[in-house]
Amino acid sequence: MKAQFKYAFITGLYIRGIVFSVIFVMNAVFLTLGSLGALPFPAHITAVSLGGVAVAVMLCVNVVSDVFIARRMFSSPESYLYALTPAPRWKILLASVLVMTALDIITMIFVIAAETFLSFNLAGGGVWNIVKNYLSQNTDLLAYGVFGLLFVIAGYMLVIMIILFCITAGKSIFFKLPASGFLAFLLGCGCLYAISLLQFILAPFGSLQIFAVFFIINVNAIIALPVLFILTVMEAAALFIITSKLLERRINL
Repeated sequence: MKAQFKYAFITGLYIRGIVFSVIFVMNAVFLTLGSLGALPFPAHITAVSLGGVAVAVMLCVNVVSDVFIARRMFSSPESYLYALTPAPRWKILLASVLVMTALDIITMIFVIAAETFLSFNLAGGGVWNIVKNYLSQNTDLLAYGVFGLLFVIAGYMLVIMIILFCITAGKSIFFKLPASGFLAFLLGCGCLYAISLLQFILAPFGSLQIFAVFFIINVNAIIALPVLFILTVMEAAALFIITSKLLERRINL
């Protein structure tokens, strides 16, 4: 299992590590100088602008890096190494999904937090005082933040699993059928619709809204957040089990 994490991590870090290092150094310099009041106003505006660009760049690089990880499972010649690895397919899949989720969320949290702090400094500073006062006036905010972060992680894993499930189905169940890619896309739409229907489970804890044919739950009670997190984890786990079973079958590379 360690080897699977190692290979997935190295693959995902190949481009992402270089870009993130440059962004980290840039933001660290701007944040330090801004906190010390050593940045003139025009330079501060430039720092905020570059920080916003860094968020978009990091997002694009994360997507590209995740594609590299997925290619090792589904595209030749890298996928032949996975096919010959004497390890259960679920271990390979689990390592890839966890590495994608961890690297994407950690990098995005940093670049978004850095941009937020730069913007607060530009607006007049006092970031920590603003956060402290807000937390003191909203005692439930910390609990909402914790469960919100857990939900983001679970939701991100769910999105990754939907994509990997559709790719796996396209290369196994639909491979010999015409327009296998389009059928895999329709399967993804079906997964999204099924997930939206499952939001009815949380109807007692919030209000349901409909967007086109999809349903979205607006949670208005803190007790519903753990339930929402558990539901999302169960959805991701179900797709993980199905995908790992499909990977055990013949995958056309």
